Amino acid sequence: QVQLVESGGGSVQAGGSLRLSCKASGRTFIRYNGGWFRQAPGKERECVAAISWTGGRIYYADSVKGRFTISRDNAKNTVYLQMNSLKSEDTAVYYCAADGGPFSVPMSGDYWGQGTQVTVSS
Repeated sequence: QVQLVESGGGSVQAGGSLRLSCKASGRTFIRYNGGWFRQAPGKERECVAAISWTGGRIYYADSVKGRFTISRDNAKNTVYLQMNSLKSEDTAVYYCAADGGPFSVPMSGDYWGQGTQVTVSS
């Protein structure tokens, strides 16, 4: 079992930045791919970024390319999402996910965090 806990959400004005963190505990996280999903009210959950367990493969949704950066620190069992130039349409609950096996998008999401709210005001 892997437990995921997100932090770093909050409220920010358009154009601002936030950094989300996803701390894993339980089984070693090093062999798991990590990713960030988001779900806005009335919309389906979408994968915005994913990273392989080595960090060598990365995916971004078109809507966040050039603004968001995903990274990981396996020594700290943590995956990060740096979000810059935030827009009102980025407002959503952001979820961290992890899965084993080959890196693929969409992620299978074997494990999920509880979610953290990001609100961007214009």
